[in-house]
Amino acid sequence: MHFYAHPTAVIDEGCSVGDGTKIWHFTHVMSGAVIGKDCVLGQNVFVDNKVMLGNNVHIQNNVSVYEGVICEDDVFLGPSVVLTNVINPRSALSRKDQFKTTLIKRGATVGANATIVCGNQIGEYAFIGAGAVITKDVLPYALITGNPGRQTGWISENGHRLTFDENQQAVCSESGQEYFLENDRVKRIR
Repeated sequence: MHFYAHPTAVIDEGCSVGDGTKIWHFTHVMSGAVIGKDCVLGQNVFVDNKVMLGNNVHIQNNVSVYEGVICEDDVFLGPSVVLTNVINPRSALSRKDQFKTTLIKRGATVGANATIVCGNQIGEYAFIGAGAVITKDVLPYALITGNPGRQTGWISENGHRLTFDENQQAVCSESGQEYFLENDRVKRIR
């Protein structure tokens, strides 16, 4: 075993956990879950069957990641993020055959207490603000806030708001990386 699991964590047989991953207090990883390398799962996290987490995914305390959720590399889920997997759950009806896939693409951040309604895709490096409710797909590099979530700007790969000039170019204040806005899509200039 080349990962750390706190003694109170429950790691079911049949899951896959990558090297360097840390699993903290009272976290439960179900059989069939796939967790990449160098991930951090905070206190009281639940990772369901068939969930796929890429490398360097950080999940803060009190998050349940249900079947149907896929997080690519470098995703951050803030404290108490809510992820769903059925559009119209009912206690009296089993809808396990109706799970919807939620894909959170590389480098995206989901802020504390945000809710991601299932069946949506969060684009690369998008930033979902604290408490936002996502009801539709999110573009790469989009900054989303509010309920329902609305795009209120663009964000760099380092998590800083981008301000585009008259040439539709912007520079990240931290990294100096350059970005270009065209047809309502942001691209990093390599």
